[in-house]
Amino acid sequence: MTRFIFSFVFAAAMFLQAAFAQLPTEPLSIQSGDETHAFTVEMATTPEEIQQGLMFRESLAPDAGMLFDFGMTRQASMWMKNTLIPLDMLFILEDGSVVAIARNAQPGSLRSIGPGVPVRAVLELPGGRAKELGIEPGDKVVHRLFGQAGG
Repeated sequence: MTRFIFSFVFAAAMFLQAAFAQLPTEPLSIQSGDETHAFTVEMATTPEEIQQGLMFRESLAPDAGMLFDFGMTRQASMWMKNTLIPLDMLFILEDGSVVAIARNAQPGSLRSIGPGVPVRAVLELPGGRAKELGIEPGDKVVHRLFGQAGG
C-alpha cells in the first residue's frame, strides 16, 4: 500500500511539474500605430502544448505571453479551462495582422472563444494589456512565424 501511495504521489508531482513548466521563449513585438511593444513569449507548437496553454499559471508578467502556432491557417477556438488569470487573446493572420481581440477572457470559463475566421496563430497576453497599450485589430505582430524577426 505504501508503494502505491508513493507511486501516486510521484506521478502527481511529475504531472504538476509538467503543467507548470515554462516553454522555450522568443522575442515578439506588436506594431500599433507609431508604437512598438516588445514581449517575450513562450512558444506553444505541439498539440499538447497548445492544449495546456497557460493553465494553472498564477501570474504573467506584463511583457510576457504565449504564442500558439497552429502550423497552418485554420479555425481557432480557445477556452479558459483551468486558467487562473484573465487573458487577452489576439487572433493573428498568416501575415501577422491582428484580425480580432478577445479582451479579459474570464478565468475558468468553458465558453469557446474564436474570431470566426481562420487564423495562423493566437497570442495570449495578460488580461487588459492590449487595451492598456492601445493594441487594436489591424495592428501587426512581428515574429519569425510571420516571416519577420521578432522583438
